[in-house]
Amino acid sequence: MVATRRVVAVFGILAGFAGMEHGVGEILEGWESPDGVMIRSWPDTAAFEVLDGEPAMTLLPNLAMSGMASILVATAVSVWACRCVGRPHAGQVLIGLSLLLLLVGGGFGPPVIGVLVGISILPARKGLHKEPGPFLRGFARLWPWFLGAALWGYLSLFPGTVLLSRPAGFESPVLTSVLSLFAFAALLLALFAARMYDRTSSLW
Repeated sequence: MVATRRVVAVFGILAGFAGMEHGVGEILEGWESPDGVMIRSWPDTAAFEVLDGEPAMTLLPNLAMSGMASILVATAVSVWACRCVGRPHAGQVLIGLSLLLLLVGGGFGPPVIGVLVGISILPARKGLHKEPGPFLRGFARLWPWFLGAALWGYLSLFPGTVLLSRPAGFESPVLTSVLSLFAFAALLLALFAARMYDRTSSLW
């Protein structure tokens, strides 16, 4: 699972750092109790206006606790994605950590990424080990390109849109949505191609 592990490690780290960044914003808001389940990690920061203040949700009683929990869980997501992919039930644990990150204030994007990479390392069902055709073998070799495209899309979204929002006066919700869709689509392609590459490599 060399290719799959690389994609999972890269995006596990990104998901973890993004979750930590949500946590830092919530800690800076202090011990204020949220009005409900839905919160914003950076509500009063102009640079994050293009991302609508970074929405999140939390089941914890105050924002500082949400921030600290988000940092801890996000760190666990990153470490698990980098070091524990080959362990039994690695995918299930990563999915569970990502869902926990969602519930404590780690945003929406980071948990979704964590769930996707967790699904990609779940054991394959029986009957999926027959030799793929030439098209799928060629598609599988494109996994590094899909990974690069996913990275470009993700980094263009964050921190790209945040960095451009102040000096360049950039603020385009439509472009932000397009970049989000592009990044997630490219990530799905990278995960599928990497999994296919690992499977075809074992048959060569």
